Amino acid sequence: MPTEIYLDGNATTSVLPAAIAAAVDVMAQRFGNPSSSHSAGLRARDVLERTRACARRLLGVGSGRLMFNSGATEGIQTAVLSALCALRERQSRGEATGDLLVFGATEHKAVPQSLDHWNRLLGLNLKLHALPVDGEGRHDLAALRALAPRAALVCTMAANNETGVISDLAGIEAVLTQTASAACWLVDCVQALGKLPLDLARTRIDYAPFSGHKLYAPKGIGMLYVRDGAPFTPLIMGGGQEAGLRSGTENMAGIAALGAVLEALEQGGTFRSHAELAAFRVRLADSLRTALPGIVFNHDFAASLPTTLNFSVPGVSSRALMDVFDAAGVRVSSGSACSAKAAAPSYVLVAMGVPDWRASGAIRMSFGPLTDAATIAAACARIARCGAALRSAGLLASDGIAAARDGLPPPAVDGASGWLAPDATGPGAGGDSALRLDPAALAAVLKAHPHARMIDVREPYECAATISAVPGDKPALSVPLGQLAGPAEQWLREPQVPLVFYCRSGNRSMQAAQYLRRLGHPLAWSLDGGLALASPAPAA
Repeated sequence: MPTEIYLDGNATTSVLPAAIAAAVDVMAQRFGNPSSSHSAGLRARDVLERTRACARRLLGVGSGRLMFNSGATEGIQTAVLSALCALRERQSRGEATGDLLVFGATEHKAVPQSLDHWNRLLGLNLKLHALPVDGEGRHDLAALRALAPRAALVCTMAANNETGVISDLAGIEAVLTQTASAACWLVDCVQALGKLPLDLARTRIDYAPFSGHKLYAPKGIGMLYVRDGAPFTPLIMGGGQEAGLRSGTENMAGIAALGAVLEALEQGGTFRSHAELAAFRVRLADSLRTALPGIVFNHDFAASLPTTLNFSVPGVSSRALMDVFDAAGVRVSSGSACSAKAAAPSYVLVAMGVPDWRASGAIRMSFGPLTDAATIAAACARIARCGAALRSAGLLASDGIAAARDGLPPPAVDGASGWLAPDATGPGAGGDSALRLDPAALAAVLKAHPHARMIDVREPYECAATISAVPGDKPALSVPLGQLAGPAEQWLREPQVPLVFYCRSGNRSMQAAQYLRRLGHPLAWSLDGGLALASPAPAA
């Protein structure tokens, strides 16, 4: 079995080997500036334009414009700026314009935040309006019909990043056409590339941003489609690259890598078919149902990308699920990677009207079209391991109702010592750098102090699911963070014995080290980065 099974493809993907080779070739052999007129520059420009031509064919760009940029966030910014600058010009001429900036309630946060940013900076004072979605996550077309006459810009997405729900773009276009809406239309196509058929020039879509790293290209390279005749204002001016649409010397390594991915997509044979991917999802879903009784899937499989599962388990928190999956070497997420640090229910699921416990406890499991059957089989075995670990810890009963509703034992907080609870944030929560040991420093400490104690402060279910080796190859004592008070009394009587705490990410172990230092133990440390950094990287 591989050390790591990566099932967080909607956040990012690995880089296709052919894309790596293409990037290295450009950096080593075709490193010329594509704006230069000499032979080295011409060879670089050939890579640039061949990639663009391939993208234009795949996306059905027609007479529209297609520019390379750093990714979808820049593309969204450029599209929003372009549409709003055109609105301001119309307003300055006294023309009537819509007063609403309409965006889907389940859009990636980059969209409403960009709308708010440029609306404020341009002084337009338009009203941002979230277009509701139904219980399946699809846009409310009746609500859009009522809003369309007042809309200055409409922003939707091709497929949702958290649930994989596929938007009814044809229905949205029909509403905009039937209401004779003058609004520009931005469609976030980030999750669509390589997963949905796209023929952009045949649609009413004005702007469509893409990110290469969602489909096996590196991070930092993307594209923006602009319909022929749609308003356009460059976000970046300067050197006139990309026909003046996006200045700045082109990221040729990224473009070459993206070109290799697009070429593989166009030629076929590299990526799995829709049917194959759907069969993979069925296998994962069946394994999850067996391992996690009571599981609820938060989207309709028939109306979502075959590469995405979003689920909740009664009585088990998303934190507990994340921890046990990570311990088993299965990488999943609790929502969008860009908002994963926010301790709040999924706004996507809240907009869909799901119960609070499901919105707060949701897990996203996603994979890319390069995934193979062996990976899915290995993932199913690990899922079974996770279910067994949760049951052994009493967090998952046979009927799916856990003993503790939130899926975690209550934290023990010692107010006198100022010990931070496991979820504490704010001053002091980040810890002191002097308490952190990287793997090299850990080795030095263990060599100098053979009698040092390694203490695992993870929960029992994490330990039960763990497949990675103990840091430092030294037997560890398992003491969950919430149960430190008892053993701490004994440790304080042995101040000469070093204590090295570790956990999954280094957060809980840092709190444990702080706690022992505050109680007076002089030799308490935390393994910096936890098992995430101490474990060896997966084989390529």
